Parts: sequence; structure tokens; C-alpha cells
Amino acid sequence: MKNNLSTSEKWVKRGVDLIASLVGIGLLSPILILGFILASLSTNQNGIYRSKRIGQFGKEFYILKLRSMRRIEGVETSVTTTRDPRITGIGAFLRKYKIDELPQLFNVLLGQMSLVGPRPDVTGFADNLTDNNAKILLLKPGITGLATLAFKNEEELLARQNDPIAYNREVIWPEKIRLNKYYLENYSLTLDIKILFKTVFT
Repeated sequence: MKNNLSTSEKWVKRGVDLIASLVGIGLLSPILILGFILASLSTNQNGIYRSKRIGQFGKEFYILKLRSMRRIEGVETSVTTTRDPRITGIGAFLRKYKIDELPQLFNVLLGQMSLVGPRPDVTGFADNLTDNNAKILLLKPGITGLATLAFKNEEELLARQNDPIAYNREVIWPEKIRLNKYYLENYSLTLDIKILFKTVFT
């Protein structure tokens, strides 16, 4: 059972991340630019949203997203559902097709994230991991991963719950921990390729 990636695995993974992020930014730049413009117009704010997250080794960093929500005074929550009134019409489209996540290719390019890995969480979750669960933080957070695939419709799932916050804490979060530990303990380049393939084609 593995607790961390070997040196060679880290170098290969970083090399793939670097090449793929550069190619992705180049190919997707028209979508990124259009998304930025639409996000700016629909929210009346900067179209790029920076959110503090917990990264590798528990270090904080700022994840980049296309802004999909407007400010509404008095509306704040630790989880987002499809019923969130802050989500704009354009924002709903960006979120549905995960276009809002594309700026994270720059996080990958900078070495803050990987293409595949545990999703970076806000403070109060990943930074509170203890004992055997904390080894997840040995990995760079990813744009996609096993937990991302398992909960690709997470916002819709949360919208169906009477208490979305409790459901996220008691059901979704523990399952994400289990899947992220499995990814670390069974890491291979083949597994990364399978995850990327499923992300794009499912």
C-alpha cells in the first residue's frame, strides 16, 4: 500500500501536467476569453474569481474560476446547490459544463494543482484531516479525480436534501476522503489516464 508517489512518478506526473496545461490553455483560450467576458457582464464583477483553498501539505493557495455567482446581501452558505439564488443564468451554464473550472489550468501550470487529484477544499474540511486521512494532503489537489467523478452532480444532489450542509458533512465528505485515499494508495499513470478519459467522455 502506497502512502506517497515515488520520485519518478512525481516527475512524470508534473511533466504531464506542465505539457497538458500549456496545450490546454492555448487550445481553450477563445473559450476562456469569452467565458471571462460573459462572467464579467452577468455578475458586474471581475470575471475571474479567486477562492482560498487548502493545497498540498495543507498550504493555502488561491484557486481560479470563472465567476458564476453575483453578490446578494445576506446570502452566504458553505455549500452550493443548483437552487442557490446567487448563480446567474450564464453562471449556471458555465457550472453545468464545468467551463468555470478551466482557469485552473493556470493553477496547474504554476504547480499549485495537478490535472488529477483530490479537489481542493475550503478551510474547515481538508485542513482538519487527522491521522490516516491526513495523508491525502501529500497530493497536489486536482481539477478532476475519483471523487469529482463520483459526485459530478453534487449540486443537484445537495439541492434534493432537507439539510444540504449536514448531508455534505456526514455523507459526501467521508466518501470523498475514502476515494481520495484509494487514489493515493493505488496511484498509477494508467489510473490518471482513465480518470481523465472518464472526465471528458462521461
